[in-house]
Amino acid sequence: MKPAFLITIDTEEDNGWAKGIPCTTRNVAYLSRFQHLCERYGFKPTWLTNYPVAQDCEFVEFGVDLLKRNQGEIGMHLHAWNTPPEFQLSGNDTDHKPYLYEFPLDVMRRKIDCMTSTLEEKFQTPIISHRAGRWGFDEQYAQLLIERGYKVDCSVTPHESWQYCQGIPGGLAGPDYRIFPSRAYFCDPHNIRHERQNGLLELPMTIIPHRATLCRMLPDVINRYRSGRRLLKLIAPCEWLRPTRYRRAGRLIEVVKRAMLQKRDYIEFMLHSSELMPGGSPTFPSASSIERLYDDLEQLFEYIHSRFQGATLAEYRNRVLESRTCNREEMLVS
Repeated sequence: MKPAFLITIDTEEDNGWAKGIPCTTRNVAYLSRFQHLCERYGFKPTWLTNYPVAQDCEFVEFGVDLLKRNQGEIGMHLHAWNTPPEFQLSGNDTDHKPYLYEFPLDVMRRKIDCMTSTLEEKFQTPIISHRAGRWGFDEQYAQLLIERGYKVDCSVTPHESWQYCQGIPGGLAGPDYRIFPSRAYFCDPHNIRHERQNGLLELPMTIIPHRATLCRMLPDVINRYRSGRRLLKLIAPCEWLRPTRYRRAGRLIEVVKRAMLQKRDYIEFMLHSSELMPGGSPTFPSASSIERLYDDLEQLFEYIHSRFQGATLAEYRNRVLESRTCNREEMLVS
């Protein structure tokens, strides 16, 4: 069986990196082009959706259609600062963008319940796949997802640390994933770096490190300063399966080739929905940059489609479980 190609789209408001602007979802009008490209190559995106986009009627129509045709999956992407119920941690949570785990436990649970119920009501399907806002995931978060029936998470970014990314002033920093697994594993909700036999399947992002050992040995203080992070990128860069204005088709294909050499069972691509709209992100600010993005996507997908099989996150989890069943049956026969 071919390895799986997982496409994950953080489906969220426009230009979520900016501060002090209204929350709009104009990027929804630009999603069909990407969906059509995926379908042309036999790929099925997982649209990890946050609360503002779930309120957009055009997106709901888009999502219902792709689910009806079995051409993708709707998952959950929780931005804690704009998901009900409202609970202010600072004077301006919208600008500070706190991690979900900075909120009291009961508020965390209510936000997860609200987001899940909203998506299940809008799309009339169980929601079982998830990615945390700002990659902010921990044990308490994992336990609440399991409690609510989630089966897949894809918040882990191996070889990367987000500890320089703070939530509210004086609050908690982002997670450090530098020594987390790079491959799929069922995570222990009491220590999400560790594996157990079943439960919540963690699908870490496809990130290929250069000099990973050196990166782990460097003092943490280097990662706290912008100049230090720039130094890290020069001496120990990590290549994501994620397009940017600098990470073009050639570099993306090189990531895929290295993943193949490592005999990975899946590769995971990510993009933000707002990056599909001109001016919807700092990454692709113009119509011409969007056209360059699609040129790169065409080349990347052309390379991948004969070597990988497209799957949603839920489909890949089913594949993992089926593989386990087959292995057990083979062991019993032998």
